[in-house]
Amino acid sequence: METILEMRRITKVYPGRNSAANREVSLDLRRGEILCLAGENGAGKSTLMKILYGLIPATKGEIRIRGKTAAIHSPLDANRLGIGMVHQHFMLFSEFTVAQNVVMGIEPTKIKIFFDTAKSNVLVQKVIDAHHFSIEAGKTVGSLTVGEMQQVEIVKMLYRNVDILILDEPTAVLTDQETESLFKSFRILAGAGKSLILITHKLSEIKEISDRVAVMRKGELTAVKDTADLDEREISDLMYKLPEPSAGERMFPRINGFPGPPRKVPLKRKPVSDRTVLSFQNVTVRRRNQERPLLNRISFSVHEGEILAFAGVGGNGLGVLEAVLGGFLPLNSGKIRCRGEDISRCNSEKLRRRGLAYVPSDRIAYGSAESAPVWENIIINRRREFSGWGFLDRKKIEAFTAELLDRYAIAGNSSMPLGFLSGGNIQKTVLAREIEQHNDYIVFCEPARGLDVSSGLYVYSQMESLRNNGTAVILISSNLDEILALADRIIVLYRGSIAAETENPLHSPAAEGTGNIKEEIGAWMLGLHEKT
Repeated sequence: METILEMRRITKVYPGRNSAANREVSLDLRRGEILCLAGENGAGKSTLMKILYGLIPATKGEIRIRGKTAAIHSPLDANRLGIGMVHQHFMLFSEFTVAQNVVMGIEPTKIKIFFDTAKSNVLVQKVIDAHHFSIEAGKTVGSLTVGEMQQVEIVKMLYRNVDILILDEPTAVLTDQETESLFKSFRILAGAGKSLILITHKLSEIKEISDRVAVMRKGELTAVKDTADLDEREISDLMYKLPEPSAGERMFPRINGFPGPPRKVPLKRKPVSDRTVLSFQNVTVRRRNQERPLLNRISFSVHEGEILAFAGVGGNGLGVLEAVLGGFLPLNSGKIRCRGEDISRCNSEKLRRRGLAYVPSDRIAYGSAESAPVWENIIINRRREFSGWGFLDRKKIEAFTAELLDRYAIAGNSSMPLGFLSGGNIQKTVLAREIEQHNDYIVFCEPARGLDVSSGLYVYSQMESLRNNGTAVILISSNLDEILALADRIIVLYRGSIAAETENPLHSPAAEGTGNIKEEIGAWMLGLHEKT
């Protein structure tokens, strides 16, 4: 099979870092293959692909395209060489049509002045049809599903005639059905001679879609194997070697398909307090002109020293509950109380003053500012503490930030733009900020989504520490393994209502395995049982 890409001895060292983000990495890509690039967060995967796409320069090394040395200084250079990249966080304008988003920057015109809408629609629809996508060129992006937006991003690259397509965590926000559809498209692209590089953490996806898997660890390429020659455990061992469980231990939780380390069952847990921190009383949220409420008469309480988890399938109210808890979505009826005080009408800023800390499901859109330095992201909610006479005390800020970077094992320095950090380190930065400023209660939404094993387990350990120190913790998650590993109580949402509420059965010494328990909760999530 023809080799179309060669990366030779790629090294990247960021100023101020003691170690290389990439160290002597050499990787080949063949025509028509799907290569998965795997490794923990911070292993160097995204850095390597950003170098290939011209977003950042390599410190040293060589890139060869079709046997010729290539100078790639920008994404435009990469596009001209037939390389395209679809980022994990979409770069689309929701008010524009699919065609307008796709042709942006290389728009067809009439009489060399005016944007040619009709021609754009025809050209873009031709690309869509040729690759069997399900979107329409004339539709507004804001009306599309997340899976369809992913297709738009891919079409943007195909419109530019790329032969090498890099996809960064392409299924991170997709449903199982959307993932299945996307993988069909990937196979069609590979069959047509396109070469794909997928950055992913999910074992099942690596096995299902890839021809080869390249594993990185601590900036180095440690293995490149034919996927058919490996099982999931062998791939896991290449990335993250775990000890075998002994008697009385279980391998859970699994994080994005990877088994967590052995843990004693039941966990040693302090008893939950009877002091209520936060309560919802018949909370209802409606969208205008929609008959079924987004949340329908939701009532619950969470106590000091308790992890209360909410489970559900996408579209059944978890996202709406997150928006309400974060102060971004008003109630139509009902009450929310914090230690007896009515906070139903408080926005996000007022909620934080009343004790809320919040780790959002989308840490980029709602939890951080990528272009701002790490220190600014860390003190954003408490600038007054670091100000005097109208000026920021930089020495005090540097000392505080350095302390948190060390305590939370965040790889980076305080002056780096946050977006230069890996996904796991961005998540830990958000986590550090929120834990340090929390008061009465803290909300974690999909806390390990997109994280590798070590970063995910670090988040879990912090959640358990908060719980054991008396904080009320709310966990919103679509990961049942995560919920069963951490929660004291579990509430299942279905069609905006509470379908079930139960104590976590795995905290019983008699609990045997998670299979039947997961099936039962899954049945509630799908609406197969009556409310209990």
